[in-house]
Amino acid sequence: MRRTESIVILAVLALSLFGCRAGNTPKEAEQPDSGRSVPPAEAPLPTPKSPQTTINDKRPLIVCFGDSLTAGYGTEPGKSYPDYLQADLDARGFHYRVLNEGVSGNTTKDGVERVDSIVAMKPAIVIVEFGGNDGLRGFRIEDTRANLDQIVGALKSGRARIALAGITLPPNYGPDYITQFNETYTLLAKKYDVPLLPFLLKDAYGVNGMMQADNTHPTAEGNKIVAKNILPLIIPMLKK
Repeated sequence: MRRTESIVILAVLALSLFGCRAGNTPKEAEQPDSGRSVPPAEAPLPTPKSPQTTINDKRPLIVCFGDSLTAGYGTEPGKSYPDYLQADLDARGFHYRVLNEGVSGNTTKDGVERVDSIVAMKPAIVIVEFGGNDGLRGFRIEDTRANLDQIVGALKSGRARIALAGITLPPNYGPDYITQFNETYTLLAKKYDVPLLPFLLKDAYGVNGMMQADNTHPTAEGNKIVAKNILPLIIPMLKK
């Protein structure tokens, strides 16, 4: 009897350990240089996306390509910045379909691995938002730049028009690293002659009610601001 009980207990412990390991995911966070250090958020699971328009939708496609800040981590389905961008475009009479291709936890390396699938969609416009996770994990600046260059270059080759959205890091990463990190977006925007939003969370970060408790990801209200930040970058590319 004792032997049977011991086997059962060991089996339960094994399952518990396996479950914990299976639930572990890479850490995800993007922070601005606010003059204070904010700890990275615990690794988010992929955020459920709002239902996408059917394949019969023939409107030109705008793809929002990035990590958790694009995916809408921590907000309800339908309240990511791409959702609000769709609403803003509809309200202005622009007939485009916005597709959310944000994946929580993605680095620029993950973006490189996914970019061919984005090119295959033949989008009219792609909003590229990557890099925060690279910085927070201490990736080499050279690698992040090379990956972003590959992403934008592949999209350009696919004849998509591109808008680039940047992010920055907490001050404890050091001024030299942060300066080089921030310059990555400027250099890339100049090389490919694409519009740049230097800080995606402009007018949302540090504003009451605009950021979640992790001080990393916007609330639904914050995502509305993010969409409005993106809008001026793409309006010159749009047709009615």
